[in-house]
Amino acid sequence: MAINILIVDDSTVMRAMILKSLRMTGLEIGETFQAGNGQEGLEALDDNWIDVVIVDINMPVMNGEEMIDHMRENPATADIPIVVISTEGSEARLERLKEKGAAFIHKPFTPETIRDTMQTMLHIEGDD
Repeated sequence: MAINILIVDDSTVMRAMILKSLRMTGLEIGETFQAGNGQEGLEALDDNWIDVVIVDINMPVMNGEEMIDHMRENPATADIPIVVISTEGSEARLERLKEKGAAFIHKPFTPETIRDTMQTMLHIEGDD
């Protein structure tokens, strides 16, 4: 099953790095969509079938945590798995993200870290 992924980060370079890393994971990647902030991310969710969202925390317009809150409040997006990739790492924020059902990957990251997190979130068996 190919996975459709939405990458939400205000850095085009970081979105490209995440996409490149995703392609190196060996996971079957379907369509990928990108957004530069949480508001654009919510619009992309309205317009496309998304299986998993990868989101940064610190962004203009609407940050990642606000986007997650909006997703969880909307029945159409409430159950979509979310992976946060960020340099942000305060214990309080990590605990809040966990309570919202989001996985967390700290920057810098490896393709293996993304693969393992995605397999866990999407209940995909690994090849190991």
